[in-house]
Amino acid sequence: MTPPEGAEAHFRALESLYAAAPINRFFESTLEIPESGVARIRFTVDARHFHAGGATHGTAYFKMLDDAAFYACNSMVTDRFLLTTQFSLLFTRPLPEGPVVAEGRWISGHRRVFVGDARLVDADGEEVARGTGTFMRSRIALAGLPGYRTR
Repeated sequence: MTPPEGAEAHFRALESLYAAAPINRFFESTLEIPESGVARIRFTVDARHFHAGGATHGTAYFKMLDDAAFYACNSMVTDRFLLTTQFSLLFTRPLPEGPVVAEGRWISGHRRVFVGDARLVDADGEEVARGTGTFMRSRIALAGLPGYRTR
């Protein structure tokens, strides 16, 4: 099989970078970038993610929405790691145990600041939360990050 090149290589390298992030030992999840400006994160909510009231804690919502919007935007940038500078959340319903998908997409920006949004969808296809963020190009080279492998 021929190794991916160009945009495909960048997308696979971002997926590898995501998998290598230490935080994902606490949030077992997978990232897929099917095309430029789009990212999906799949994970399963269980009781470890619950607050004292027995429902999913907001940290899980934030993590998945921020990551989905972030990677949708970083799929548009091949040289630098982006940083979240702002993120707003809207919780629309409780998130039960089970599989969940965070769907992120790039909205605007091409040079220094990018805007992305994401929605969190439960196993029944219901949207449970939505978020919008801004992401700024950093001085951190993607090629120098552990996990970012284009070949």
